Amino acid sequence: MHLLIIGATGGTGRALTAQALARGHQVTALARKVPAEPPRPGLTWIAGDVRHPDSLDRAMAGQDAVLSALGHKRWLGPTRILSEGTRNVIAAMERHGVRRLICETALGIADAWWRMGLYYTLFVRPVILGFYFADKVRQEAVIRASSLDWTIVRPGALTNGPPRNRYRQGPDIGHWLWTVRISRADVAAFMLDQLTDTRYLKTTVAIAD
Repeated sequence: MHLLIIGATGGTGRALTAQALARGHQVTALARKVPAEPPRPGLTWIAGDVRHPDSLDRAMAGQDAVLSALGHKRWLGPTRILSEGTRNVIAAMERHGVRRLICETALGIADAWWRMGLYYTLFVRPVILGFYFADKVRQEAVIRASSLDWTIVRPGALTNGPPRNRYRQGPDIGHWLWTVRISRADVAAFMLDQLTDTRYLKTTVAIAD
């Protein structure tokens, strides 16, 4: 397939890119700053910014699906980068007739707000990541309001560990007391699996070890 990966320079985005190439897909990777790296067969880097709708059209043309691991480092103040950026991505998909969207958000927001354990529920989310998680809630609402064939993937706390290729998935993952975790490599594998799996079409699914 021809895949556009949003947030390709982040942790999950890098795993998505590597695994998509290993599976034989043709990958277009969107980044505000294209990394200096040797060319890789099947990979095209495009400089673009989700906040600027015009920059998305060149990347979107000819794609079969979009995988978004969009994130940012601004978490100490109000932000709408995730929600507005995703709105622009969806508009570009609609212009180019791209239907399939698989988007990573996070466990512990919206109707799963208590499923990341006491540490996240009482401290991390309200004190450190409050603005960031609030924008993830808006991001999910934007996706749900679209007419696309979407899947929202909510991972537990992300790690840089190796893939275990074994994880739990479903609507009821997580616990009110302890924090559940999962590697970015496993999140990437799960997201890529959704390209050919329709179980979670137009729904939200949580994953964790």
